[in-house]
Amino acid sequence: MIIYHGGTDIVKTPKILQIYKGRDFGVGFYTTNIKSQAEKWAVRQKLSRHVNKAILNYYEYDEQNAIEKLNIKIFDDYSIEWLDLVVSCRQSGSYSHGYDIVIGKVANDDVGETVQAVVDGLTSKEFALSKLVFMKANNQICFCSEKALTFLSFIKSEEVL
Repeated sequence: MIIYHGGTDIVKTPKILQIYKGRDFGVGFYTTNIKSQAEKWAVRQKLSRHVNKAILNYYEYDEQNAIEKLNIKIFDDYSIEWLDLVVSCRQSGSYSHGYDIVIGKVANDDVGETVQAVVDGLTSKEFALSKLVFMKANNQICFCSEKALTFLSFIKSEEVL
């Protein structure tokens, strides 16, 4: 399967980078199988970092072998379990869930605001989920362990205009 990582650098060798702020599925290397989503993220990073290039990296993901050998969590849709994981990861940049790969919806824009309301204790998880079912979301594939990264092979990169 071809997957993409959008950013401002060519990333031939993906790495798990420690972060100070929690992300949806915790520390990891984030990708998607939606090319347009990765392109938009690359442009967004270019603008926010005030750099000259937005880069789209392509990888071959050995999904079949990964499924057989790794601890993978797949969220097909929003659920209390998805929300619990995202809230835990966003509350702490050091939260560890124990999965090698997590696949599921992206908590960005309106979705992210709804999740943040749960993180801040402003709304219940049940109410948040009742709102989320009406929101369109993209997907993300987060490689959370060094072992998981071995199932990725760099193909190429290109500049996004």
